Amino acid sequence: MGPIGMPEMVVIAVIALIIFGPRKLPELGKSLGKSIAEFKRASNELKNTLEEEIRTEELQDARKSAQIPPGPVQPSAAAPPAAAPEAPLAAATTTPSTPDPVAATAPEGETTPRESAG
Repeated sequence: MGPIGMPEMVVIAVIALIIFGPRKLPELGKSLGKSIAEFKRASNELKNTLEEEIRTEELQDARKSAQIPPGPVQPSAAAPPAAAPEAPLAAATTTPSTPDPVAATAPEGETTPRESAG
């Protein structure tokens, strides 16, 4: 069933004029207009309330998922995400690598724990 066209509207107006008379028709139109406006307002209010509830529920779900601690760390997992941004900075500021990094940091003439144990 399609939308109401002009011929259908004329037929409805003639039938309403015959049933309600010329004196009651303006009152009927006014009350019908108020009813339609109130219905639209109520349906918009319901729609806005439902959308707000959905947004609130989604925010609560997002907060709950953010508060859940991560599961056990896998041994094959890489470094924590916090260390990842610092890695390029640390690599740029270090001295050239040596075979034994502990021995490279000890002052000259002093032994490192690794040298004294071996």
